[in-house]
Amino acid sequence: MAAVTENLCLQEQLTAFATDVREGLSKPQKELPAKYLYDEIGSALFEAITVLPEYGLTRAEGRLLQRHSEEIARWLPAHVVVAELGSGSGRKTKPVLEAIAALRDTIRYTAIDVSGAALDSCCSQLNSLHGVDVRGLQRPYLEGLAEICGRRRGDESLLVLFLGSSIGNFSREEAVQFLTSVRRRLHPGDAFLLGADLVKSRAALVAAYDDAAGVTAAFNLNLLGRINRELGANFDLRNFQHQARWCAGERRIEMHLRSARNQTVEIPDAGCQVYFQEGETIWTESSHKFETSELTQLAGQTGFISVARWVDNQWPFVESLWIA
Repeated sequence: MAAVTENLCLQEQLTAFATDVREGLSKPQKELPAKYLYDEIGSALFEAITVLPEYGLTRAEGRLLQRHSEEIARWLPAHVVVAELGSGSGRKTKPVLEAIAALRDTIRYTAIDVSGAALDSCCSQLNSLHGVDVRGLQRPYLEGLAEICGRRRGDESLLVLFLGSSIGNFSREEAVQFLTSVRRRLHPGDAFLLGADLVKSRAALVAAYDDAAGVTAAFNLNLLGRINRELGANFDLRNFQHQARWCAGERRIEMHLRSARNQTVEIPDAGCQVYFQEGETIWTESSHKFETSELTQLAGQTGFISVARWVDNQWPFVESLWIA
């Protein structure tokens, strides 16, 4: 079926980007929101990361969704609408949609993402699926979910997909707030499929976020390139180094960009000038890791019941099906 994408206007995106860059780089620990890693170049680099030998997460989730998509589909009522938060390319979602559509005449699927490039890739990837009406919605997660909930008919249930361990990009407190906000938009009986990466050895985790080929480094550094391209900045990418750190106390990997020298960067379209000391970092992403028991507790804490879960035995990763 033909895919349709609803996009935010470019000026709105640039204004929000400029504000977030100015505010993030003015903090004592400089930081930038991870969502800005995923422009057209960043999205392509991330797709390359997912096939690297060090990065087992995506393959683990793919195995789980291939093996258990029919079970997932059987948990759902007859009339179901599917929405995915942070769809990426849509490749991992395909077996789930095929299994759901096989039990129904047709289903509506909406990919919700802040990246227009990711939505285009997703719609292209899934557009040929039989019995699936594919749409893209360029919005922040909760705003997009609210739109989908407002459009559904009274007899339709909703399945929300939040895959790829995107939940790990939130702090644990933020994850509770986010999942509570998702639940607030759902009706009793709606379903939520959550992918989450599990705790494993420090060596495996650091290698997954600092691969030998340097693809993750290029992905991280591209964020500075994006600021140059879209906000007129003069970051010299040669003066920054990618770092991946395991913070055991928080059970998270942190990605940073470390300044290799004292330097000043101009960002005209964000209306700021930023000074970096040698060794100072910009914190660009967090990836929290979980225990399975923690996820069951998280479901109950945020208004869900955990009804099923599947764990990969090659790379510890879990898919959890929750019901509102």
